[in-house]
Amino acid sequence: MKLIVSSSRISGQVCAPPSKSHTHRAFLLAGLSKGKSVVLSPLLGEDTLATLDAVQALGANVCISDDRITIMGGDLHVPLPKGTVINCKNSGTSIRMLAGIASHLEGTTGFTGDSSLCSRPMKPLLDALSELGAGVTSENGCAPFTITGPASGGEVHIRGDVSSQFISALLISAPLGKTDTNIHLTTSLTSKPYVNMTISAMKKHGVSVETTDDGYLVRSGQVFSPVDVQVGGDYSSAAFLFAAAALTGEITVSGLDPADPQGDQVVISILETFGAVVIRDGEKVTVRKADLTSADIDLANAPDLFSIIAVLASQANGTSRLYGAAHLRFKESDRIMSTARFLRSMGADIQETEDGCIITGQADLSGTNVTTFGDHRIMMAAAVAGLIADGQTIIDDAGCCAVSYPGFVRDMQRLGADMREE
Repeated sequence: MKLIVSSSRISGQVCAPPSKSHTHRAFLLAGLSKGKSVVLSPLLGEDTLATLDAVQALGANVCISDDRITIMGGDLHVPLPKGTVINCKNSGTSIRMLAGIASHLEGTTGFTGDSSLCSRPMKPLLDALSELGAGVTSENGCAPFTITGPASGGEVHIRGDVSSQFISALLISAPLGKTDTNIHLTTSLTSKPYVNMTISAMKKHGVSVETTDDGYLVRSGQVFSPVDVQVGGDYSSAAFLFAAAALTGEITVSGLDPADPQGDQVVISILETFGAVVIRDGEKVTVRKADLTSADIDLANAPDLFSIIAVLASQANGTSRLYGAAHLRFKESDRIMSTARFLRSMGADIQETEDGCIITGQADLSGTNVTTFGDHRIMMAAAVAGLIADGQTIIDDAGCCAVSYPGFVRDMQRLGADMREE
């Protein structure tokens, strides 16, 4: 189904969708905790449902009721019947964190996903799990692959500049090891706030992580305890709403905890750097249209903001540089390439760099046909760009936003956006 967007102005108030990152971690940690955990107001998108299905396949009992998920966990095992393969669909977070958990289960667990997921890098994590004592089979360092456990723990070395999800996978599974797990990072760590989010979530379940000179230490023998978790609003998804307001009108987004460790909370300061009007009132954030000026933005710790910040930069007076996000080449699409492609086709002056892009604004955008490559963040960024473009912007895949923000089109329509699905 296509999404057709025409120039329009948005205004009003909307509640931020639940955090995808928090929901993944809540489901996984509830599955590892012996007893009943309740996850309140989770995001039920395609990615998080892939995690929930996998937790159930690994032996947790799952009950879905309205806006709460009850999970009885603590006795995970390889999927039954023997040989059952866990399909993580398009979710990189799911397959990476679940691979870590599977490495500590007795027996063999197989993993696969869609064509996009099966092209995304897994080798650094698979090598690390092998170093910890798990059996690993993979033809090319990507999915499909199998993990045979249990791994024992010990010393492990891994790159930190490919995906923070690799580090989170090792952290979450480490307490299951027979010995302490000492994680040594062999490069600098990108997207560190996501690792901090993992550590914070583990702490809620009673498991501590120690920081070392070159990584992290997790003591063996720690036990995950069941707790109830309230999932807060998602700053990554709210960024698209904020950008739409900064470009076309004024909106208030509620449900955003200012104390939340999400790295993408930095979107608020980025908006202010560009010159947008931002007013914070507790868990409400109001953004208002203003004249934007260019800025240089380091997105190493908030790479998911890249596409929508590029749209903002195209409307800022002067030349902006977005950098620090080379790992975006390995997302659902090559997100640097796909962002530059759709913005250039709309008339933006944008050049790819190895780790981001250089954009000169203010560009007069024109509607065009946009290829999303099945990437939810490209779809939503292009939809926001369509609000300020002359003519119609026709986006090839209206449904791919279901990965992280299933209600995106509905919310935008309620705010006054001229969007329709055909």
